[in-house]
Amino acid sequence: MADESTVQFTNKREMDAAAFSQAAYVLDQAKQSLDDADMVERALKYNQLLWSIIQNDVSKEDNTLPEELKANLMSLSIFVDKQTTKGLNGPTEEIMESLININLNISEGLMEGED
Repeated sequence: MADESTVQFTNKREMDAAAFSQAAYVLDQAKQSLDDADMVERALKYNQLLWSIIQNDVSKEDNTLPEELKANLMSLSIFVDKQTTKGLNGPTEEIMESLININLNISEGLMEGED
């Protein structure tokens, strides 16, 4: 029996954009409930997992992205790690908003020219 809720993507960029968009959504939900420590922690760790995958991917020798883009993604991922650590120790709207904005900007960038 096939899962009817499964989303089909036409390409990897679309799938990656959806992952960043989903992470932004989860973070936004947590930002609206900063007093719910479990929700905030789950959202931050979900986002951290996504960015850990990015770190791993851009550090592979066979990654064909331009070197400058890989360096920028690695710098962003380090920033995300630092913000996540701060957020886990004391979440604020500003921390959550910065992570949301990064994810949305990456998602939008991935979808540019995809029309």
